[in-house]
Amino acid sequence: MSDDRLSRETAFLTEADKLKLVFRRTLLTDGSRRENTAEHSWHIILTAMVLRDYAAEALDFEHTVEMLTVHDLVEIDAEDTFAYDVEGNQTRPERERRAADRLFGLLPQATGARFRALWEEFEAGETAESRFANAVDRFQPLLQNLATEGGTWRIYRPTRAQVLRRMEPVRTALPALWPFVCEAIERFIPAESENRSGA
Repeated sequence: MSDDRLSRETAFLTEADKLKLVFRRTLLTDGSRRENTAEHSWHIILTAMVLRDYAAEALDFEHTVEMLTVHDLVEIDAEDTFAYDVEGNQTRPERERRAADRLFGLLPQATGARFRALWEEFEAGETAESRFANAVDRFQPLLQNLATEGGTWRIYRPTRAQVLRRMEPVRTALPALWPFVCEAIERFIPAESENRSGA
């Protein structure tokens, strides 16, 4: 092992710690504060481990966990973009691409390329693993919204149609959980919200 390789790996790991400083809109289940993205990353990995038997397709689960582990690292530079922020989501792909260039570029070439490929696979959503990973990434905040009596849905007031579109990966990759999702949406987002513009 070369000194340069270890130096690059430890520099990346130190940089990755900054994910703890990126705060999302989603509240912790006790409602005391917003969660940070590192907490979110840990929780979606745990969620994936618990819900893996609900997957609609066969999975390489180790690959899925690796994808979930790295997919939000770009938020160190790009920040978290709220799901219902229309303007922010228009610039998100470019901001995150630049972040991926820098962050994965800190690593030795082979490792950086592998992490970059995992991130790109998650974003594309074209493999069984990425479809499941995206579904889990949508399902975890829903649980937090349930625990906080509507959470970000109550605060930012997205429409029911917006939330259903956002939750679509759950319908396709975790179909057995779709009734649970619909019940949660029905409980906290009234039908008349269809006539409002979302936050």
